[in-house]
Amino acid sequence: MKISHRFILFFLFWVLATIGRTASAQVIPLNKYGLPVVNSVSLYRQLAIADSNQLLVDVSGYIPGIRKEVRYATSNNFTHRQLYASNAVYLRLAAARALKAVQQELNKKGLGLLIFDGYRPYTVTEKMWEIVPDDRYAADPRNGSGHNRGVAVDLTIVDLHTGKPVRMPTDFDDFTEKAHHDYPLSDSTVTANRRLLRNVMEQQGFVPLATEWWHYVLKDAKKYPLTDIRFEELK
Repeated sequence: MKISHRFILFFLFWVLATIGRTASAQVIPLNKYGLPVVNSVSLYRQLAIADSNQLLVDVSGYIPGIRKEVRYATSNNFTHRQLYASNAVYLRLAAARALKAVQQELNKKGLGLLIFDGYRPYTVTEKMWEIVPDDRYAADPRNGSGHNRGVAVDLTIVDLHTGKPVRMPTDFDDFTEKAHHDYPLSDSTVTANRRLLRNVMEQQGFVPLATEWWHYVLKDAKKYPLTDIRFEELK
C-alpha cells in the first residue's frame, strides 16, 4: 500500500506535538500536595518559548491607561500584612490581551479599569492560607488558584473624568454576602455598575466568581500551570 508524503508529514508533526506536550507535562515538578508547580525562571521561559500565551506580561505596559491599586503590596488587605514586595501586576499574555479589549470597550464610555491583583506567586497563596485557613476567603494551596496560574484578575471600574472608582456593592476583599453577584441591591446605579463589569468581562472570555464581584478568571484557566516565580524575577 502506498502512503502519501502528506500523510507521513502529518503523522510526524502529530508525533512531535504529542511528545512535546508529554515532555512539558513531565518537566514541571510536583509539590508536597502532588500539584505541578513551575518554580524556576528557566522552566517558565521554556514553556513561554513553546507557547507565547504562557508569557507573564506587565499589564501597566501592555494596556494603555490602566490603573492599579495593589492591596497586597501594602497592609491594607484582609491579612493586614504586606504580602508582595512589588506593586507590579502580571497576567498571562492571553489574559492581558482579553483585558486590553475590556479596557478599550470601557474607554468608549469614559471609563477604565482599576486592578487590585493579577498573577500571584504560589507561595503567597500558602502564606494567605496560614493566616486565614478558610476557603471562603483564601484559596486552599492544595488546589491552587487562577491567580497562581496568571489568568485571574481582581478589578473594578473607574470614571476617567473624576479618576475615582465607580460605586460598587462593597470594597475589594469584602467577605460578606453583599459582595455576591446575586445579592439584591436597592441602588440601581450600583447594580448597573456591577452588571457592566460582568458583561464586559464575560464578553472577552472571563468567568465571574459568584461570591466576589471583583474576581474574574479565564474560562480555560487549567491550560496554564500553577507558578511560583517572584515578581522581581519576571522583570
